[in-house]
Amino acid sequence: MPANQSQAGEPRKQIVVAITGATGAILGINLLLALRHLNVETHLIVSKWAESTIKYETDYHPSNVKALADHVYNISDMAAPISSGSFRTDGMIILPCSMKTLAAISSGFCDDLISRTADVTLKERRKLVLVTRETPLSDIHLRNMLSVSRSGAIIFPPVPAFYIRPSSVEDLVNQSVGRMLDLFNLDAGNFERWSGWKKD
Repeated sequence: MPANQSQAGEPRKQIVVAITGATGAILGINLLLALRHLNVETHLIVSKWAESTIKYETDYHPSNVKALADHVYNISDMAAPISSGSFRTDGMIILPCSMKTLAAISSGFCDDLISRTADVTLKERRKLVLVTRETPLSDIHLRNMLSVSRSGAIIFPPVPAFYIRPSSVEDLVNQSVGRMLDLFNLDAGNFERWSGWKKD
């Protein structure tokens, strides 16, 4: 059953969140806000280009985004706790996930903490969700997506759900983030789910 918060005496869920430089920084911010509301312990990595995208696309400053997480790591810190399989988490989500990051994960090229932690998540058979942001997609992109999917990752393009008849971008963001949280058995409770055709 989806849990909105930790039960008394139960350890908090721990999820690694990584934000890369692809467009869609608001998705990562919204996710962090939702996880905080759900009392999930967050471990955040923000790439250099993600910081630039946050400032360009949103009213947030990177320092404000980092303040939403319980723990924040430098992308170059390859000795961070989350870089080891012995550090237990309930999974990792990269959103937005750039094609560069996807390629690094697909090839096992762990040159920064995001790709290293994703590699660890896969080898430990934990949940890895990649919210890929690119269009149109080349053969290379598609091959990389298929490769990581076969390795156990979940590819989650943030496709807008127009059946909710959104009145704002926030409605679309909430729906996408809510569906991402479903994958971790978490219910944000702030978006409309499909319940069949509605008669006028």
